[in-house]
Amino acid sequence: MRVLVVEDTDDVADAILAHFQRQGHVCDHAAGREDAGHLVGLESYDIVILDLNLPDGSGLDLLRQLRAAKNSVPVLVLTARMQVDDKVDALDIGADDYLVKPFDLRELEARARAVSRRRHGAAEAEMQAGNLRCNFAARSVSVDGREVELTRREFVLLDAFLASPNRVFDKDELYSRLYGFTGEAGLNAVEVYIARLRRKLDGADLEIRTLRGLGYQATLRRKSP
Repeated sequence: MRVLVVEDTDDVADAILAHFQRQGHVCDHAAGREDAGHLVGLESYDIVILDLNLPDGSGLDLLRQLRAAKNSVPVLVLTARMQVDDKVDALDIGADDYLVKPFDLRELEARARAVSRRRHGAAEAEMQAGNLRCNFAARSVSVDGREVELTRREFVLLDAFLASPNRVFDKDELYSRLYGFTGEAGLNAVEVYIARLRRKLDGADLEIRTLRGLGYQATLRRKSP
């Protein structure tokens, strides 16, 4: 997933980012409402993890702003507040889920995955494309019953392709999913990871096609009659 963490408390933000990155997600961080609004305007996120108590305003105001602009990005709200009214307000404004601090990072990630897939029409923990099976919770992949070991970034690519079959992803978007705003490598890194993923998925019914000048598309292979 591509995740935006909006949290101004450094140790909390660092813990969330470290956990999600270890699980293979690409994360961006904003410490305030204004920066978060700017990032959401630039990037397409699978989920926003939003703290309500921000230094430059309430997270609820950002949520209102997003929904007023018809931005349907999934939002999971974090807060230290325990009052039922606060939870109701967040959900009424358009939050998809709510978690009270302190929380377990594993629960946070599980909820984030569930919210993202529910909003994107893929609530299943396991997805299948012909003889290819991918279990997102267990981070396991198999081709015709053969287990395939993927690196974190290879899994990020496969996740994107399975969640949006037949969609054409341009190189810039895939790079953004792989590296976020860190700029660790050049755009050619996308080609490298696509090539590695293709090799590892040899024999799979899922074909990753290169569309010259457009990007990459994952489709089911046509079976010979």
